[in-house]
Amino acid sequence: MREDALKDAALVDAARDGSEDAFRELVERHKDRVASVVIRMLGNTADAEDVGQETFIRFYRGLRGFRGQASVGTYLTRIAVNLAISELRKRRRRSIIVPLAVPGRDRNEPEADYADPRASAEYDDTADRIQQALQELKPEFRSVIVLRLMEGYSTKETAEILGIPVGTVLSRLRRSQEKLKRLLLYSNRELVHETV
Repeated sequence: MREDALKDAALVDAARDGSEDAFRELVERHKDRVASVVIRMLGNTADAEDVGQETFIRFYRGLRGFRGQASVGTYLTRIAVNLAISELRKRRRRSIIVPLAVPGRDRNEPEADYADPRASAEYDDTADRIQQALQELKPEFRSVIVLRLMEGYSTKETAEILGIPVGTVLSRLRRSQEKLKRLLLYSNRELVHETV
């Protein structure tokens, strides 16, 4: 067992026994990974922050049932992806029911609590276009792209996190890449057309 996994196992045991410090350390060790997955799934929004917090709440509540069959990082990623997919489905239902805008606020205006990377002089809109194209994918396809290509999990690890066969991961990955390519080519054409 790797040193990190041994440390996580000891922290999980201590947290099960009621050590708040041990749980706090688990959060510190894994919060960046969870944040990265959630933000890539949902964008940098208040919902993403809520899902990140809910991931650790669910983990804490389920500590007694955590058997260590997967690493803590993999287990937390699985929780985060599942919660993000649920949030995406809620968003879709809300947008179908009543697409409302906050009165007095432009829909395209970024949330005040989050830094807008576009404010930077060196901002390259490529990342923004990729994130926008990613948001066009269905959640089950987006999760494969995020885990496999952006977070660097292997195909087997991605299958384990999502609870699907390896073949399904490969199929979704191929289809997702094709759709992203089409979306990005289309957005490039739009960009060129706007500047001409």
